[in-house]
Order: sequence, then structure tokens, then C-alpha cells
Amino acid sequence: MDDAANQQHKRTPDEEIAEALESDIIFGRLKPGERLREEALLERFGHSRHFIRLAFARLEKKGILVHTRNVGAAVRAFTVAEVEEIYDVREMIQRQAALRIRLPAEPEAVARIAAIQRDYASCVTTGDLRGIHACNDRFHLAIFALCNNGYLLALVKQYMDLTYVIRTVTFSDPKALEASRIQHELMIEQLKGRDNWALAELCVQHLRPNKEKYLGRLREAAEIASHKPAAE
Repeated sequence: MDDAANQQHKRTPDEEIAEALESDIIFGRLKPGERLREEALLERFGHSRHFIRLAFARLEKKGILVHTRNVGAAVRAFTVAEVEEIYDVREMIQRQAALRIRLPAEPEAVARIAAIQRDYASCVTTGDLRGIHACNDRFHLAIFALCNNGYLLALVKQYMDLTYVIRTVTFSDPKALEASRIQHELMIEQLKGRDNWALAELCVQHLRPNKEKYLGRLREAAEIASHKPAAE
């Protein structure tokens, strides 16, 4: 029975490759806009192009990679305008989801979310970046699931996945992670109360540090590029 369970949970080569590439993005080894070369990945992972391309397809579906004809796969990158527009939508849908949560939330739901938060805090303490990412997503989806609207929750997740690359920019910033941990604790307290507007505003404010840091990097890159001498 154990062998059957192990076989059932054994990851396929493309799943392993996709997970490794996600880690590269989280740890900053792959930057927004950076191209992924099949030849280098063939040498690194020792699998066929078939599995490399399946891994690319998995990450494209999640919005982490983009594929351009005659160029290939690259880590998704956004313009300033795209970031502003996407986060406008994220704020709208997360605010509406928070406003639809019946407060105070059931004690069992609060306890479940608090348990996820403990896992998140542990990952922050140990510097487990993959764990931080996974627990963070679990935490927020568990909260927004309380809106009891599956379509709205699906939109929340869709835009959460779309901004994957943007959301990794603060994972290596201890101060940002500590601020995030504190806000998570405040959200849990809000779930025990009756003020949906306060909960909604906190959820929206929680989105903004990643957005602002990513925009800051874009503006710095643009400033550097503007001072480069023109090629003769």
C-alpha cells in the first residue's frame, strides 16, 4: 500500500523541472525577462526536450513564463502600465471578496487560517523561500474562500498567479517579510471581528509593497538605460 501511495505521488520529470525553475525565480537566479535556453536545461536536468517543453507549458499556464515565436520561453516581465492595471484589478477583486466574508468568521475557519500562518511564520524564520511562497498563497486563498463565491475566488487566484514574478521581489527582504507576517496576524484578528471594511482595506494595503518594489526596479532600470551612451 505504501509503495502504491509513493508511486501515486511520484512527480513526473516535467513537474520536477517546473518546480526547479520556480525556485530559480523565487531565489532571484532567473530575472524577469530572462530567456530560458533549452540546450542549457537539457544539460542541467538530463531529460529530453519533450519534458523541458512540458515544464515550460506548465509555467506558461501559471503565467510565470511567456513564449514568443522564434524567440522561445522567458520569465514573464511587466511594463509599468501593465503592473498598474493588473494591481487595479487585484485590489478590486480582493476588496470585494473581503467585503463578502461573513464576520465574525467561524472559529474552525479562523483556527485553520491561524495554523497556516504559523507555518508561514516558521518559513520566514528559517528563510525557506519556497515555503514562504506556498504558505502565503494558502493563507490568502483560505481567507478569500470565506467569501463563498467560487467564481470570485477563482479570479483572486488567477491574478495571484499572474503576479507570481512581481510577488517574489520582497521574499529576500527580511523587513518586508516581517511586515507581511504582522499584517497576516492582523487579518486573523479582523476575521474574529465584524468590520468588513477594515478587513478589506488591510487586504488591499497588503498588496502594495510588492507592487511598489517591482515598479521601483523598473524605474531604476529605465533610468540606467537612459544614461547609457548610444551605440555608434
